[in-house]
Amino acid sequence: MKRSFLYIVLSCILFIATEACQEQPNVEEAETKEVKRSLNPNGDSELAILMREMYEEAERIKEQVKKGEQPEIKLDHGKILTAHATEPAKDNSKEFKDFAKMYLANLDQLQKANPENVEMVFQSLVESCMSCHQQLCPGPMVRIKKLRVANNQ
Repeated sequence: MKRSFLYIVLSCILFIATEACQEQPNVEEAETKEVKRSLNPNGDSELAILMREMYEEAERIKEQVKKGEQPEIKLDHGKILTAHATEPAKDNSKEFKDFAKMYLANLDQLQKANPENVEMVFQSLVESCMSCHQQLCPGPMVRIKKLRVANNQ
């Protein structure tokens, strides 16, 4: 009986010591971490999440263009060719791949553009988004139109 009591007490002490020594997450760090939430109750595809990130980056780039700054590309837009879509038949189609390659070519031109051409090249980038979405997925077109710099159409 004494041994089992001693075993229980030692187990409790060991458990408490183990818990006390574990590294606690930094609350401040946890609060500042951005949490990506799904907009779709059934979950979002890789491509949907990537395109939202691309849109957010395009908004930032638009502001850089308006200020006459050289756009800074931070996101790996090349993932557009490999990310899984909600409807795999669409992103596996030749049409989608061609639009994606055109978008990536416009993005490359934007990075290399002279300051006097940056706005025009950015407009071409936005229009490549519009062209694809007109053909394959019209839902986001209202948001994409807001990326236009000239005349804020």
